[in-house]
Amino acid sequence: MFADTVWMKNGDRLSGKIKVFDGGKLLLETPYGGSIALDWKQVQTLESDQEMLVKQDAYSGEKAKSLKAAEPGKVTLANGEAPKTVELASIEQIMKPKPLVEDFVWKGNVDVALDYKRAENDTDDYDVGFKTTARHGRWRHNAEGEYNRETKDDVTTTDNWSAEYALDRFITEKWFWQGRAEYKRDRIEDLARQRTVGTGPGYQFWDDELGAFSLGSLINRTDFEYQDGGKDNFYSAAVKWDYTRYLIGKNVQLFTNGEFAKPLGGVADYSLDAEVGLRYKVTEWASLNLKAEKDIITGTRESDLDKTRYTAGFGVTW
Repeated sequence: MFADTVWMKNGDRLSGKIKVFDGGKLLLETPYGGSIALDWKQVQTLESDQEMLVKQDAYSGEKAKSLKAAEPGKVTLANGEAPKTVELASIEQIMKPKPLVEDFVWKGNVDVALDYKRAENDTDDYDVGFKTTARHGRWRHNAEGEYNRETKDDVTTTDNWSAEYALDRFITEKWFWQGRAEYKRDRIEDLARQRTVGTGPGYQFWDDELGAFSLGSLINRTDFEYQDGGKDNFYSAAVKWDYTRYLIGKNVQLFTNGEFAKPLGGVADYSLDAEVGLRYKVTEWASLNLKAEKDIITGTRESDLDKTRYTAGFGVTW
């Protein structure tokens, strides 16, 4: 249902559904042109029957039951008995407020990067990764995995895959407790297998229309298996992060996630598994992506790991 209206300074009147305002762009979903990013400086006023969270600074916001059109350059926040009219120029963000407990929310993405080259040196490079979360009430399921393979002149130089599952239980609106299990397999490096289970508290700083940010602290039990048959196991303290942020009217997404771990014994000095990248939305579901990945393990018995990968590809987001 499209019940919102935006009046532009040039006299145009646009109908649709307001999705979000951020970074100087108002995203309006229309039945005739899909999602349209409008320059906020060209908006005269607007109205919406939706409940909205209106932020006039980076730290606090005001919930409005609806938005009512006002004189040029202003909008009225309807809150029942005390409507409030504010300058459009004073507004930094507009978005739908996120309820504390939602019935079911599922989101995720799949990214694919391929490099198939036939020249003096033949190269085949495949990188596939996925990440998904499903939240039901106070429970949140997280799953992710990736597969990387590279060959040069019929010689395999990279061949590895990994998978992880984590279950979060929200204790309050922000605090949660996580349990996780992860498995990594590498057929090329000396460190052939890594198994990790862990648990610990986490904090969700925000999770809204524009992105999410969470930090977690874990105590892990990790098992290493080497190509020569050797084995190590140890406990570690770790910090995990997961950050996403939409920019430029939700056309570009900045993301980074990873884990830094410090073994409690002498098996290794530290480990880092992280990625950072950008996604550019081509359609509502398709995107182009650029990504950098770093995987480090130092201080092991002759099996240190230090890998960096840069990929460009396409993906699907939902």
